[in-house]
Amino acid sequence: MSTDTIASKSNGTYEADLNNWIDREKAAIKLMSIIGNLRYDRAIELIIFRNQLHDCNVGEILAYHEYARKMVNKPVTIFDSLEIAEGLVKMDLAPAKLDLGKLAHEWLEAKAAGQTVDAFLNTTIGTFKVEGRESSAPKDVVLYGFGRIGRLAARELISQSAKGDQLRLRAIVTRSNSDMDIYKRADLLRTDSIHGPFPGTIEASVEKKALIINGHTVLLIAANNPDEIDYTAYGINDALVIDNTGVWRDADGLGQHLKSKGVSKVMLTAPGKGDIPNIVHGVNHLSFNPDDHKIWSAASCTTNAISPVLAVIEAKFGVEKGHIETIHAYTNDQNLLDNYHKKYRRGRSAASNMVITETGAGSAVAKVIPTLGGKLTSNAVRVPVPDGSLAILNLTLKTKVSLEDIDAAMKDAALNGDLVEQIRYSTSHELVSSDVVGDSCASIYDSKATIVAPDGMNVVIYAWYDNEYGYTRQVLRLSKYVSKVRRLHYY
Repeated sequence: MSTDTIASKSNGTYEADLNNWIDREKAAIKLMSIIGNLRYDRAIELIIFRNQLHDCNVGEILAYHEYARKMVNKPVTIFDSLEIAEGLVKMDLAPAKLDLGKLAHEWLEAKAAGQTVDAFLNTTIGTFKVEGRESSAPKDVVLYGFGRIGRLAARELISQSAKGDQLRLRAIVTRSNSDMDIYKRADLLRTDSIHGPFPGTIEASVEKKALIINGHTVLLIAANNPDEIDYTAYGINDALVIDNTGVWRDADGLGQHLKSKGVSKVMLTAPGKGDIPNIVHGVNHLSFNPDDHKIWSAASCTTNAISPVLAVIEAKFGVEKGHIETIHAYTNDQNLLDNYHKKYRRGRSAASNMVITETGAGSAVAKVIPTLGGKLTSNAVRVPVPDGSLAILNLTLKTKVSLEDIDAAMKDAALNGDLVEQIRYSTSHELVSSDVVGDSCASIYDSKATIVAPDGMNVVIYAWYDNEYGYTRQVLRLSKYVSKVRRLHYY
C-alpha cells in the first residue's frame, strides 16, 4: 500500500470523526436552547442522571451523555435526548424535573417497538399535565449565618431559582452589616478557593444593605440573636430559616427563630438534639409529615453520606454489625496552626496532621435507619485536604454475598428508586478525593474499591462525598420537601 493511500484513509477517518463530533455539538446547542426555554418559561428542569444541565457548556453536556451511555449500557446519544426534548416542548406540562438520561434510554426500547416519541412521552409522563393541577406557592428563605454551608446554599438557591417558584433566597443574617462587611460578604460569595468563581454577577449594595445576585436582591440583616428580627418589615413572610451557624441544636435554642415575625419553619444544618427530626433526604424524609414539625435537622454530612449506602445494604442483605471510619477533610472548627482547642487533638495543625477525632455518625444513623440501632461504631480522622471526604464501611452481613451482588445492588439504587439523587455509582479506577468536589450526590459508591471477604459475610465499602457541596444539596432537597415546593419529577 502506498504512502498516499495510507494518508488518504487516515484523513478520511479523521474527517468523518470530526464531522460526527461537530454534528453532536450542534445537537447539544439546540438542546441547550430548549433547556433554557423550558426552565425559564415553564419551570421545567431537564437533568441527565442527576446532573444539572442548565449551567453546562456543550462539552459538559456531551460528557454527561457518555456517562449515561456507560451507566445504563444503552447507546444513549445527544440525538436521542434532543428528540425527547423536542417532544417535551409540545406538551402542556406542569412544573417538573425530568431526567433526559432515563427518558432517552427508555425511549430507545419504545422506539424499537414502533412507538412514536409523542406516544412514548404521553404514556410515560402524560399525567404531568398542567390542567387540573394546583401550583405551589414559593417559599421565602433566610440564611442565618454565612459560612461555608451558608455561601454554598446561597449559590445553589440562586442557581436553582429559575422562575422563583420554589425556594426564594430573601435575606442573609450575620452579626454585622457594615459597609466593609457587605463588600467582604460579596467577595467571599464571588470567589471560593475550593468551588471556584460564582458563575454570575454579584453586586454589593451599601445603600440597600443587600447583595444583588444574578438580579436577585438579597437583604443583609444584622442581628445577635434569632428572636430580635421582624422579617415582615422586610417584606419576608412565612419564611424557612436555614440555620447554618451550629450554635443552637435543640428545640429551645432553634425555637428562638420561630419567635421572629415572618418565620414559620427552621432547618438546622447539623445533627439536631432531643426530639428534632434528623432527616437524610431520600432515606427517611417520607416518614415525617411537613405539617407536623416546625424545626428540622438535615443531620451531618457524614450521616448523609453513609445512610443511603447503609439503607441499600440493610434492605438487600441485612447488617449484623459494623464499624464506620471517616477520612474527613479538615474544617473551620480546627486550628490552622497548633493552638488551644476544647477538644482533644483538634488543636493540632489541620494542614500538617492527620487528626483522630470523634464522630457521632454511627449512632446518628440509628435515627435515620432504626433497624441499625446499636449495631454500628464510628470514628473519624481529619486529614489535610480542604474538601472531599471518604467513609469506610466495614460491615458484617446477615446474608452471604459476592462482589457482584454488592455492585448490582448499589448500581440499581443509583439508577432507580428513591435514592437516585443520593447515590452515584463510580466505575473509575482513578477516583480520588478532589474528583468528588462539586458532586451533587450525598454519596459516591466506589465500585473499584469494594472488598468482599472469602466467607462472603464481611464487606468493606468505600463511599466518597463532598462534605460541603454534596451536603448542601441534601439540605436544599429537604428544605423543598419541608416547604412543600417540590415539583413533579421523573428520574
